[in-house]
Amino acid sequence: MGDEDAGWWQYRLVVAGSDVGDLEDRLFASGALSITLLDAEDQPILEPAPGETPLWDRVVLVALYPGEPTAQALAREISTSLGHAVEATQLERLADEAWERSWMAHFEPMDFGNGLWIVPSFAEPPEPEAVNVRLDPGLAFGTGTHPTTSLCLRHLAQHPPVGQSVVDYGCGSGVLAIAALMLGASTVWATDLDEQALVASRDNAVANRVDTNLLLSLPDAVPDWRADLLVANILHGPLLALRDTLVDRVRDGGTVVLSGVLQEQARELEAHYAAMLDGIEVTVEEDWCRLCGTVRPRA
Repeated sequence: MGDEDAGWWQYRLVVAGSDVGDLEDRLFASGALSITLLDAEDQPILEPAPGETPLWDRVVLVALYPGEPTAQALAREISTSLGHAVEATQLERLADEAWERSWMAHFEPMDFGNGLWIVPSFAEPPEPEAVNVRLDPGLAFGTGTHPTTSLCLRHLAQHPPVGQSVVDYGCGSGVLAIAALMLGASTVWATDLDEQALVASRDNAVANRVDTNLLLSLPDAVPDWRADLLVANILHGPLLALRDTLVDRVRDGGTVVLSGVLQEQARELEAHYAAMLDGIEVTVEEDWCRLCGTVRPRA
């Protein structure tokens, strides 16, 4: 390989999400040092079931090489493996360290109002004195980039849970639990069906120095107390099925925040919870909704 071939090279392909697993293996085998997956069509990803990895229908796959790959031969190999041509490819040489800036360019600090930001670890906070949750975006559901998470973060920013106990039901990356703690919550219990989510939540809480008052467990290990606030950013079906369980985790007069609901699903969910919650408010962001209400005093 001559000097003209040295340096970092980026190989981009647009492929079906179902093809990603095999293509990742082939690209790594061909010498790729890293592979980044990006949405090709601005398609929202719903929360996966335990053990599932969510992917978009069409994916931009970006492979980084420490030298020019034999792109034409690689494209032929991939096309033969898939049984069809790769939809689009692009090969470009990157200047030194440009590969890092290229990845970082996809992710910027996100402002959720009232001084709450999600800031990638490599970025400088736009408002150093604000509440800056350090979290790197990825495929894990719940990093603030999706409207369902954004709706929950905006609620926390508008109603800081100072001195309150909080439940984050379906914690994912732990972003809501961490934000609640950094906004003044006294204790947060975060739960998820996926043990890897609990590990990620703990790691992210440690990175933000708020792990001391964070409790983590699977749903069947619920602590024996009722919180002031519960946030459940999951999906419409589980929210319907878990109504009694979720509301039972909150004290009389406490607040329940539900997200992960499409606009056409909101009315059914609101009617379902109206038997147990007062003053339900529905807030819309893009095609998604957040429902918020207070627990009716129990008899």
